[in-house]
Amino acid sequence: MHDIVNLEAAGTPGVFLASTEFIDAAAAQSAALGADPAVVFVPHPIQDRTDEELRALADVALEAILAAITEPVAER
Repeated sequence: MHDIVNLEAAGTPGVFLASTEFIDAAAAQSAALGADPAVVFVPHPIQDRTDEELRALADVALEAILAAITEPVAER
């Protein structure tokens, strides 16, 4: 969360991407940092997935990532 907040503070748009295991932690960190970054969550777990499974997750997440990075902050 710190990285995306720092990037956005430097004027670089970005999207916080994590697995669903970290939804609550991301919300807590966002609140603690006073930030409202664009976020996309993918199904958990990640580490034991095959390359093919990871590509499939990325394909599914791509539309949400593109939408999140181009969506005006006021619409989040």
